[in-house]
Amino acid sequence: QVQLVESGGGLVQAGASLRLSCVAPGRDITNYPLAWFRQALGKEREFVAAISWIGGRTTYADSVKGRFTISRDNAKNTVSLQMNSLKPEDTAVYYCAARGYSSGGGAYSRPIDYNYWGQGTQVTVSS
Repeated sequence: QVQLVESGGGLVQAGASLRLSCVAPGRDITNYPLAWFRQALGKEREFVAAISWIGGRTTYADSVKGRFTISRDNAKNTVSLQMNSLKPEDTAVYYCAARGYSSGGGAYSRPIDYNYWGQGTQVTVSS
């Protein structure tokens, strides 16, 4: 079992920035594809961004492309999401996910592609 712990959420005004972090305490996630998803109140969980375990491949939802950046620090077992130019529609609980089983070098965008999830961190953007 891999524990994922998110941090960095909060309440900000539209146009502001936030940086989310996700750490896997005591576990080496170097070989795991990682991703961020979000779920707004009353809506389905949706893909935000993903990063491969090798080659630095990234993929983003169209709604965040150009504003959000996913990165990973394998030495610290962390994945981060830099969110700029935040909009009220970015308000959601943000979840970190890890794919802890055999995979290629891709960045995966479906929730079913991941088997480890964090508890989530709330991001609220006011207008």
